[in-house]
Amino acid sequence: MAVSEVGGIIAGRDPLEYVASSPITLFLFQAIFIIGLCQLIHIPLSLMRQPRVIAEVITGILLGPTALGHIPGFTDKCFPASSIPSLTLVANLGVILFLFLVGLEVDIPFIKKNIKTALSVCLINMSLPFGLGAAISVGLYNHYAEPHLKFSTYLVFISVAMCITAFPVLARILTELRLLKERVGTLVLAAGIVNDVIGWMLLALSVTLANSGSGINTLYILLVTVGWGLFVIYPIRWLLVKVILRKDLASGNLSRFSILIIMILVFISSFFTDIIGVHPIFGAFLIGIVVPREHGFVISLTQKIEDMVHIIMIPIYFALAGFNADLSALTDGIDWAYTIALIIVAVVSKVGGGAIAAKWNGLFWRESFTVGILMSCKGIVEIVVLNIGLNAGIITQKVFSMFVLMALVSTFLTTPLTMWVYPRSYREKVQRYARGELDWDGKNFIEPPVKEDNSSGSTALDEIFKINRVLYNVEESSDILSLLKFTELLYGPPPVLAKEPLCNVILLRELTERTADLIGATQTAAEPSDEMIYDDDVRLGLLRKMFEYTHIPFKGEISYYVEQDRLATYWDHAVNRHDFVVYSLPSARVDARLALSLRQRIDSRSEGSACFGMLIADSVKQTRFLKLAVKFSAISEWTNKAIVHLACMAAQNNTARVGSVLVFPNPEIPQKQFDALVEAMSSKCKIECVLTETLSDVGDGLLIAPLVPETVVEFVGSTSAAGVDTLLVTK
Repeated sequence: MAVSEVGGIIAGRDPLEYVASSPITLFLFQAIFIIGLCQLIHIPLSLMRQPRVIAEVITGILLGPTALGHIPGFTDKCFPASSIPSLTLVANLGVILFLFLVGLEVDIPFIKKNIKTALSVCLINMSLPFGLGAAISVGLYNHYAEPHLKFSTYLVFISVAMCITAFPVLARILTELRLLKERVGTLVLAAGIVNDVIGWMLLALSVTLANSGSGINTLYILLVTVGWGLFVIYPIRWLLVKVILRKDLASGNLSRFSILIIMILVFISSFFTDIIGVHPIFGAFLIGIVVPREHGFVISLTQKIEDMVHIIMIPIYFALAGFNADLSALTDGIDWAYTIALIIVAVVSKVGGGAIAAKWNGLFWRESFTVGILMSCKGIVEIVVLNIGLNAGIITQKVFSMFVLMALVSTFLTTPLTMWVYPRSYREKVQRYARGELDWDGKNFIEPPVKEDNSSGSTALDEIFKINRVLYNVEESSDILSLLKFTELLYGPPPVLAKEPLCNVILLRELTERTADLIGATQTAAEPSDEMIYDDDVRLGLLRKMFEYTHIPFKGEISYYVEQDRLATYWDHAVNRHDFVVYSLPSARVDARLALSLRQRIDSRSEGSACFGMLIADSVKQTRFLKLAVKFSAISEWTNKAIVHLACMAAQNNTARVGSVLVFPNPEIPQKQFDALVEAMSSKCKIECVLTETLSDVGDGLLIAPLVPETVVEFVGSTSAAGVDTLLVTK
């Protein structure tokens, strides 16, 4: 070894010079370059809700011959041909682990539950693009295929590439758009899983056709592949469940030894499928499918390995894929004609096939087209498929570039088209129609709340306002204290004799880019058992035991949200006006952005919507004192009833001393109406109404007041400064 190689740049060594005996130096520079550029490109794309794979492929395209490769000496200096094998090794290991993670995402019980609709949508959605792909493969084969390649191999691969749906990207889009628990989301999720499994099988067939020298070899490879798949699904799965993971399944914790065995099985299976002439990723995918899903094992295993895969290895893999795409080589008119035709055929055939299948399953046309748009997402899986075809010699670099551009465009269009075709207003209309609350023309079947008659001075406050379910959010462990304070106020000290309302605690988790979060979100959409939910999070399990002790009816759920839709995601759990949605948060998080979100949700509410309460509970003191505030100029009669009903519950439980009601005067309110309010409050809760101008005399305890988004920041600031917890109520 030369002295300069040992002394580094101090001894005059060029750090970007590739040295076969020490390739790590250049590799580290290339990894930094690729990962850093991926992050920069993803920043603007993330604002448009685009998946990270688009940024990773664009990074490779920019680094390759399309853009920076035209700079003299750039490729030879930064990405010399002799260094590519090192990058390829890391990238291939990453894609093996990535396909293992994809296998972990496949929820077999969910498929069995929705097998009829999943198969019908999947098969129709794959058949149309498969057939059109076969048709367009004739022209591509005549213009671009290598002379030695069989047309049958080329046809199968092109058809498979056209009908692929990227399940990992699809599931993330469904979660971010809050579609998982709607019938569109359920249908797409089930069909996407089946599409993923069938797609990998068809890809294995095309690779087998390319690698086999004769028809008899193809048959032998297919038989061995099927045999290995059955061996993994039955004997190996039995060995995992009954022997290797037996103690872990009993204890509920995944041990280090079990992880070691699973990872060894991944490499063994990958090695076997590689040596028989298929591809190592199929072996990894099979092992991912058979890992038990009990006690959150899949999520726990994913959390332990996904960061290294997604942060380092996968960006390198997709950057290399983009590096192999040379868009500058598409110089002829026929090249761009085929590229545009591929984009149109890929999008139209997937959207049309999905829409037809969804309509056949009873969805409305707008819902059906949404299913088709979502199923047209190519994303990560398409790039993997294309890279395999390029490495196997099935397609040339020019055709590879065309398909990469098609994959980028179809993936980019998925989210905006879905939001355009299936807006929030239409989704709410479909949900209310499905619950029988209105007909399709928008006419309400539910009678609206009784409005007051100002002429007689009567009020509707004396009507029964019934709360069947209280929804309460938990995000941090500190939220549990405010929950216990609120439930003691509402239900009274233990033992509680009341059987209602049900306390429905929603554990809110932010949807990050982690695969573990994605698996968790899809599991919640599959309506998991109560035991699975409580095993998944120790806080919900602890709360269940505490509520069983106090005899308060309890149900726990887990919900995933994206930051910009945190409040909307939580509010979506309400079903009707007998639900009381309590959103607990510290006063420090009440800002102008939250006020705007509240205003948007209040303005978009429909008839019969749930009562909403924002609980600001910064104090650690037990709530023993309660006051109410009523402001006629800012709230509806319906909200008045909610405030009175909550006061009645607290008074009946004898845990909170209900004081006088603070009425903020409004000159426009007739005296008769105020007198009716005073009478109703007195008869309901034996509470005195007092006119006041300020909140200076509220004192310690809890103040229940109307929620006014325009003034909520100042109102919460003044009450928190005075040490008063507040529950702001609106409809």
